[in-house]
Amino acid sequence: MILVLWDIDRTLVYTGDTDRLVYRELFEEVVGRPAETLPERGTGVTMPLAAKELLRANAVEPARIEELARHIVQRMPEQLALHRHELIHTGQIMPGARAALAAVQQDSRFVPTVVTGNLRGSAEVKLKTFELDEYLDLDIGGYASEDPHRPALVRVAQEKASTRYRQAFTKHSTVIIGDSLEDVRTGREGGAHVIGVASGTTSADALRGAGASHVIPDLTDSQRLLSLIGQVSAAR
Repeated sequence: MILVLWDIDRTLVYTGDTDRLVYRELFEEVVGRPAETLPERGTGVTMPLAAKELLRANAVEPARIEELARHIVQRMPEQLALHRHELIHTGQIMPGARAALAAVQQDSRFVPTVVTGNLRGSAEVKLKTFELDEYLDLDIGGYASEDPHRPALVRVAQEKASTRYRQAFTKHSTVIIGDSLEDVRTGREGGAHVIGVASGTTSADALRGAGASHVIPDLTDSQRLLSLIGQVSAAR
C-alpha cells in the first residue's frame, strides 16, 4: 500500500483571503492593535511558525512572542469556522481536485490523508466546508498542531498509518502531492517522494528544481496522477 499525503491550500482548495483575515482578526484581538504586515501567501509555512512571524513582522516585543503566538494558534480553528461563508463565496475547489481525490481513494493500492501546515481544526474546517473530507482518512494525517516543523509531519502520518494498516510506511511507500517549495522540502527532509502541482504561486520549473519527482500543471488528469503515484513509489 502507498501512503498518499495531500497538501490542502492551493493544491485541493483556494481559500482567498480568509486565512489572512483570521490572522488579522486574531492579531488585533491578542495584541490590541491592527497588524500592518500579514503572512505571505502560498508559502506552505506551518500556522504556528506563521503566527510567530506575524508577531515579529509587526514589532511585537520578543519576550511576548511565544505566549501571544500560543493564543493565536489556539483560537485559529474556531475563528476560521466563523468565516465559512467567506470560504464558500471567495474560495474554490482547485480544478480537478474532487475527481483526483475520488480516484486516489477508490484505488485499493492507496491510503489517502493529508500533510499540511494547517492545524488539524483548520484543516477540517476547510475540507468539510468544500465537502472534500469524505475522500480522506483525516485521523492519520500530519498536522501543524502536532509539530510546527513540517518535515516532521511525514513521520507523524507514517506512524499513524502504520498502526492503523499494520504496514510499515517509508519513503518508498509515501508520496506527497503539493504545490509549494515547502511541500517539496517536507518530502525531501521528511522521507517521502513529491509530486508537485503547479497550481499555486510556485512555477513548475521551481518545483522541479527543488527536487519534486514529477510536476503536473493541475489535478485535472486523474489517470496520469494515479500512474505517477505508482511510479514514484516504485523508485528506489
